[in-house]
Amino acid sequence: MIRTRGLTRSFTRQKHTIEAVRGLDLEVAAGELVAFLGPNGAGKSTTLRMLTTLIAPTSGTAEVVGHEVVRERAAVRRSIGYVGQGNAAGHQQRGRDEIVSQARAYGMSRSAAHARAEELLAAFDLTEHAGRPVATLSGGQRRRLDVAIGLVAAPPLLFLDEPSTGLDPQNRVNLQEQVRRLHTDLGTTIVLTTHYLEEADALAGRVVVIDHGEVIADDSAPRLKSALGDLVSLGFADPAHAAAAAARAERFDGAQVEVSGTDVAIRVAHGRDLAGGLVADLAAAGTPVSRIEVVGPTLDDVFLDLTGRSLRESTPADQPDRSELEGAAA
Repeated sequence: MIRTRGLTRSFTRQKHTIEAVRGLDLEVAAGELVAFLGPNGAGKSTTLRMLTTLIAPTSGTAEVVGHEVVRERAAVRRSIGYVGQGNAAGHQQRGRDEIVSQARAYGMSRSAAHARAEELLAAFDLTEHAGRPVATLSGGQRRRLDVAIGLVAAPPLLFLDEPSTGLDPQNRVNLQEQVRRLHTDLGTTIVLTTHYLEEADALAGRVVVIDHGEVIADDSAPRLKSALGDLVSLGFADPAHAAAAAARAERFDGAQVEVSGTDVAIRVAHGRDLAGGLVADLAAAGTPVSRIEVVGPTLDDVFLDLTGRSLRESTPADQPDRSELEGAAA
């Protein structure tokens, strides 16, 4: 569905050239659900805008559904659906009319366009709201309408750019269920960008972690997390016992051990399985554990391990704003 080689996009702002995407090599097979995960400003949206022909690469190549994104823009656009970060529908228009208009733009007859609109409205639980102006819909209803518009032509490949941004937790979960159903029931290949760790973890069969315009990890969420290992936290009555426990834990292959007073933190593969034996060994050696906690790794832990900072705490302060850059480039 997607193949890129050395895909790069640079922007010039105040005479400074900034690489928003740096030499991206990527392949996405039919039927995959792939999440581009990274902080704001990492290059996720710029990548999608190149793949959907909205901006041209500075260098490198990209093929989408077998079509080259620069030379065959029209063919790419006929083969994909795209839901951007902003609302797709006019605020004063009715939801049903917006879907019908989109279907007519794809060349459907009037009757076929209305039939497709009713099908999509029902699929996204929007039928009873379809006659209302878009401006009166809730945030979750608007995003579901955006996705419905992106699916009018039943594309084999759907791009979703930050689909859950601005939604409350309940609407975020509802939208994720719709995305999951599109992938599972209809077999749609889906590529989405997100900075929500839980969203990438819950939805994607594959997570591509992007930072400063570069891919720094590409695998399934479970494999990315299992490679990092579980965090085993132990508490002791005195610092001497903690130091003895740390020395014992350092024998585990690949273990990362930190001691802070009477507490010991151990990051190790299969820590959940090793914890029981470690506690028993320490008790037998006269260093009983007073507290134990085992926590599996999160995608934020993966990002922290890869970059030295938390994805949750990352801000766009050190990154150029995409819209500002693209405006400068224009």
